[in-house]
Amino acid sequence: MTLDELPERYSTILCDVWGVIHDGARLYPGVERRFARWRDEGRTVVLVTNAPRPADRVISDLDLLGLDRDLYAAVTSSGQAGIAAVTEPPRAVGFCGTRDDFADLEEHGVRFAAAQEPHDEIALIGLDEYRNSVREYESDLAAWRERGMLLHCFNPDRIVVHRGQRLVCAGALADAYEGMGGKVIWYGKPNAPIFDHAIRLAGSPDRDSVVMIGDGPHTDMLGAKNAGIDGIFVTGGINEGDSHQWGAEFENWRPIMTIAQI
Repeated sequence: MTLDELPERYSTILCDVWGVIHDGARLYPGVERRFARWRDEGRTVVLVTNAPRPADRVISDLDLLGLDRDLYAAVTSSGQAGIAAVTEPPRAVGFCGTRDDFADLEEHGVRFAAAQEPHDEIALIGLDEYRNSVREYESDLAAWRERGMLLHCFNPDRIVVHRGQRLVCAGALADAYEGMGGKVIWYGKPNAPIFDHAIRLAGSPDRDSVVMIGDGPHTDMLGAKNAGIDGIFVTGGINEGDSHQWGAEFENWRPIMTIAQI
C-alpha cells in the first residue's frame, strides 16, 4: 500500500511536524500537494508536535515556511500542555532552554524564579545556545537531583534534525535525569493527553478512522499504538537511512505502512 492508496475510512489524519513536513528551515517537497489532496478528499488534518512552544507559535512558524493554514484544521503541541501545567496554579519555576524559549513562555504566562527565589520545579524546554550535548549538563543535572527538582519536560523528543544536523532535545536531558533517580513529568507524544486533545480538535471521530503519521518510533508510533489508532511510519527525518526494529512494547501492533516521505 502507498499513501496514494490510503483507505477512505481514515477520515482524520494526525501528522507530526518536524521531520515529516519540514526540516526546520523548509517544507519538504510535496507536502502542500499532499495536504491539498487530503483536504479535497474531505479528510481532517491535525498537526501534533512535540515542539515545546505554544500552539500559536507553531502556527506562526508554519506561516513563515509557507504552509497555508487552509491545509490543516488545527495544531496541538507539548509546549501548550506544559504551559498549562506550570501556570495552574501560578508559581515560580526554574528554566532550562534558550533565551527565545524564555521570552516565549514568559509571554504566555509562565513565571520564572528570580535569582535566589525558592523553587522546586524546572520548565525543561531544551538545551541552551551554548551547549549541545547531555554531557555538558552533568553538573546541572547533579545539582537538580541534589535539590530534588521536579522537571517538566516540554519536549520528549531526544533528537531532531535541523537543516540536516542532528540536535539533542529536552527528552535526552530528562532521560539522564531519570537515570539519576530524578522525577520527570513528560508532555507530548507518546503520552495519551496530546493524542486525546488532537482527536477532540478533529471533532472526536471514532478511533478506527484516525491514523497517525510520524517519524518517531517511540513518540509518534508508540503513542498511536497506546492511543488505539493506526500509524504510518516515515523513514525520513530522524530515521533517515535506518531500519527500525519494533520492540516488545509494541506487542502485535505495527504501522499500516512505511513510507519515505509524505
